[in-house]
This record gives sequence, structure tokens and C-alpha cells, in this order.
Amino acid sequence: MYEYIKSLHLIFVITWFAGLFYIVRLFVYQIEANEMPSPEKEILQKQYKIMTYRLWYIITWPSAVLATIFAVWLLILMPAWLQMPWMHMKLGFVVLLFIYHIKCQKIYTELQNNQVKYSSNFMRLWNEGATIILFAVVFLVILKNAINWIYGVVGIILFSVIIMLGFKFYKRIRNKKSD
Repeated sequence: MYEYIKSLHLIFVITWFAGLFYIVRLFVYQIEANEMPSPEKEILQKQYKIMTYRLWYIITWPSAVLATIFAVWLLILMPAWLQMPWMHMKLGFVVLLFIYHIKCQKIYTELQNNQVKYSSNFMRLWNEGATIILFAVVFLVILKNAINWIYGVVGIILFSVIIMLGFKFYKRIRNKKSD
């Protein structure tokens, strides 16, 4: 029974993260569509609202709930894990993931109500939050060490900085070509 519950937990964690990664990308597109002229703006906004609704309520939220149910079930089957430092760290990152998810819910609701409070560049940076949490949790679970996960997280942060520098460089080149 344990292996089945663990498998279901992993499947729903994967679909939860997929939903979080894609929803923020859709936020970027929705924000950029808001800056377009009519009628393109209205057409794209309508389509992105449908896409984000379906992703958020058919994939992302159900995945978060099911991943949590199966995680609790695993902890019931293996209560000794709650005594281990790596599990304490993992649960801390899970709390951060839920905070991130709830913030995405707030942004989703604002965009559904045509309230654009963030730039597309902010959303690109925001998208890195889930990636950092994912790296930290995977390293914790695999290494089962409350300290070594730091190397993985530092690595992804450095990788994210390189990606963002590349993004800024690409943006400069693109702006020069349009001038």
C-alpha cells in the first residue's frame, strides 16, 4: 500500500508544480496582452482567462489538494519521519509552497477582474519561486539531509541569476533591433 500512496503523492506533486509553472507563464501573457491595442487585447484577454481558469481549477488546485492528502497518508503510515530534521525542513518548504500558491491565487483573481498590479518582468521573476522550492524539496528528499539541500538551492539561485541576466541581455538586443 505504501508504494501506491507514495506514487500517487509524487504524481500529484508533479502536476501541482506543472500547474504552478504554467499559470505564472499565462500571467505573463495576460499582462502583456493588456498592453495591446483593441480588438487584439480583448480577444487575448478572454482566451487567457479561459485558459487560466481551466488550468487553475481543473489541474493546479486539485493537484495541490490530492498531493497533500497523499502526503498526510504517507506520514500516517511512516510517523517516524516526523522526528527527522530533513522532514522538518521539507515541511517548511511545503508551507512556503502553499504561501506561493495562495499568492498565485490572489494574482489569478486580480487578473480575472482585469486588475494588473504586476509587470510581466515581475512575473518572470516570480516564476523562479516555485523552481527554488522544487529544487530544495527534491534535494532534501533524496539526500535526507537537512544541510546538503543548501548546495542545490544555491545552484538553482545562481542558475536563475544567469537566466535573468540572459533575459536582460536578450531584451536589450531586441530593443536595439526595434529602434
